[in-house]
Amino acid sequence: MQFIKNFFKNKNKEFKKQLTNVLGFTPREITLYKIALSHRSVREGADENNERLEFLGDAVLSSIVAHYLFKKYPYKDEGFLTEMRSKMVNRQKLNEIALKMGLKKITLYNKFDNALKISQIFGNTLEALIGAVYLDKGYTDTHKWVEQFIIMTHMFIDDLEDIEINIKNKLYGWANKNGKVLEFETLNEKFENGRRLFTIGATIDGELIAEAKGYNKKDASQIAAQLAVDKLEL
Repeated sequence: MQFIKNFFKNKNKEFKKQLTNVLGFTPREITLYKIALSHRSVREGADENNERLEFLGDAVLSSIVAHYLFKKYPYKDEGFLTEMRSKMVNRQKLNEIALKMGLKKITLYNKFDNALKISQIFGNTLEALIGAVYLDKGYTDTHKWVEQFIIMTHMFIDDLEDIEINIKNKLYGWANKNGKVLEFETLNEKFENGRRLFTIGATIDGELIAEAKGYNKKDASQIAAQLAVDKLEL
């Protein structure tokens, strides 16, 4: 019995150490962070997985980013600010940041689910982590942490001004310019791990150029569009 207690004690110490390395501070409510880092594929209960914290973190992050942009661009209009916020908090960008922060190493998810390996669940996990930090540290400390460790470290704002936010729009623009017919088709739809999984293909003049999987059509088509852009070297 003592051996089991020591085993879990050591596991908790190791998790706390890894989490501190990722966060840059020592967390207080460890349970919050364990939930934030638990995907629904391994924990189905609403009080056990990170979907509720993702909902909260999404709202907190959006507020912090809006405040940051409002201060940085005092003379820009609402349209510009809204587009910049979308560039900063879009799923692909957050997924890239989460991977750079090392969240993949400490996130609990079904590693045998091939669809999850190419999905953007780590961006969702980052939002859940922000929700946990907010509940653990309060809004003011969360605001400082997001600005320092996410915005200033990983979001190169000046570069984002020139980035095309919607890869599909870029691909459509290229197709129209070159007289091509671009379509996104649902190639397959099935249930996997209790969720609907879509396979979306990007076709040009009827030829399949790229395909991708996702738990919603929007994410799958964006990934397919990105793969097509890469393949066409646009």
